[in-house]
Amino acid sequence: MLFAFLLTLFAGLSTGIGSFIAFFVRRSQVGFLSFGLGASAGVMIYISLVEMLSKAQESVALSTGGKTAGWIVIGSFFLGILISALIDHIVPKYENPHEVRSNDELSSLKTGETALSLQSSALRRASVITALAIAIHNFPEGLATFLSTLADPAFGISVAIAIAVHNIPEGISVSVP
Repeated sequence: MLFAFLLTLFAGLSTGIGSFIAFFVRRSQVGFLSFGLGASAGVMIYISLVEMLSKAQESVALSTGGKTAGWIVIGSFFLGILISALIDHIVPKYENPHEVRSNDELSSLKTGETALSLQSSALRRASVITALAIAIHNFPEGLATFLSTLADPAFGISVAIAIAVHNIPEGISVSVP
């Protein structure tokens, strides 16, 4: 039981490991902020994608007999990318919140004025809400780690490592801004 608790503690504290990185970065380093947020989002999306693709392949294999399940899942994935690209192309640039609209906006992004001019209270409020959401999100992860370790310690270790790999970028994404 102590081993399960310590493993769960490790997985939970990995969010703090990611957050610890913020102590080594000046707040004015917009490039690092962009890199940190992009990398942490990329890792979390990758982990989610790998989990979803394997589950999708299992599900498709049950309904098709398994011979073409991999190709169907991969084809569906790339079809989704194509549909996203078409939607991005169809939506007018001035309506898309992810597009730069003017040269002034582009120059402010290059100098970091936009990122640095955020209101401190608004940023603090968003940080508190995000921390609360992560705490709620981490509760089932901790429960899953603890119970899986009690059932099978080897499996519990792999669950704890997977959750730690997920939580470190999560901590970075919360603490760097």
